[in-house]
Amino acid sequence: MQFVDEASIIVEAGKGGNGCLSFRREKYVPKGGPDGGDGGHGGSVYLIGDDALNTLIDFKYQRFYKAENGQGGMGRQMSGKAGEDLHVKVPVGTTVIDEDTLEVIADVTEIGEVVLVAEGGRRGLGNIHFKSSTNRAPRRTTPGTEGDRRNLRLEMKVMADVGLLGMPNAGKSTLIRSVSAAKPKVANYPFTTLVPNLGVVKLGMHEHFVMADVPGLIEGASDGAGLGLRFLKHLTRTRLLFHVVDIAPFDESDPVDAAKAIVRELGEFSPALSERPRWLVLNKFDLLPEEEREARAQAVIEALDWDGPVFQISAISSEGTEKLVQAAHRWLTDQQRLENEDEEAFEREQEMRRRMEEESVARTEARLSHNRKKRDADDDDDFDDDDYDVDVEYAP
Repeated sequence: MQFVDEASIIVEAGKGGNGCLSFRREKYVPKGGPDGGDGGHGGSVYLIGDDALNTLIDFKYQRFYKAENGQGGMGRQMSGKAGEDLHVKVPVGTTVIDEDTLEVIADVTEIGEVVLVAEGGRRGLGNIHFKSSTNRAPRRTTPGTEGDRRNLRLEMKVMADVGLLGMPNAGKSTLIRSVSAAKPKVANYPFTTLVPNLGVVKLGMHEHFVMADVPGLIEGASDGAGLGLRFLKHLTRTRLLFHVVDIAPFDESDPVDAAKAIVRELGEFSPALSERPRWLVLNKFDLLPEEEREARAQAVIEALDWDGPVFQISAISSEGTEKLVQAAHRWLTDQQRLENEDEEAFEREQEMRRRMEEESVARTEARLSHNRKKRDADDDDDFDDDDYDVDVEYAP
């Protein structure tokens, strides 16, 4: 299935039904009076978080969603039927943005979470509401109001515990294949991974965590080089980052320069995300002789001035991967326990997530604003009145 993490849709709530103008006509009741009923309320549009969905592909082909209109009122004080609400399923992790105001309407982060995105119109009143002692036969009714209509931008971010970060061909996809049942494409050329991949790492009964692999970054990604920073947003919901470094690159480039470039691009994208706990994972040790491995690893650690956890692995042969995922699971478990027991730790985590979300939204708003200005500039025909002036010369 094609992976789509951004989509634009239009949602329109139903119109409220009009009130009815009617008078009671019954044998032996000469002065029946007004009996016009009310219209029905228009249906509303809701979004519901569904864990069975992992892409926005459906919204690529169907972009318009409309709820049912309310039925008009009827005589004998009968109200019209209310329009049915429309419930649209979206993947968990979807951010909903109003494209016209750039307002973030909601962030769907839980299964079954319901978000109102377009409210139905209110019903109109029948003439029975306007009778009085001085107006026995009112001919006044009110129409139903229009429902909300919105242009929405949906952006999905995968929900994972651990995110893989690194240059193309660093071995991220091989790592997630090695420790989970995910089977992303692997090849001996850069940019094999074009979309994010999720894998569930199982360590035992009821012991597992989710790992996310995103397309590799290159220097200048913050300016749009390579695949740019489009997929880095998927790491904003992770708790831990694995910085995967190719210790023996086939082009003999410097692993230290590659690692520093990733750190710079990460900071350009989101200063808050760059503060997330990050472990250094030195990959492809199977390509080095035994006697060179420790020296090569120590040289990289010293050059990066790294003081965090370091793991030496070979993803393709699974060497060192068990130790890595066990350590990650213990860290995630301890972190969750700490947040449950320590209110300050919980508040720090929430503040971190809030900052990352604000930075992500700011980038989205900037991109949408830029696209809108570009679209408006393209619509300008670049002509003015002087372009149509014609000079007429008369020959003597």
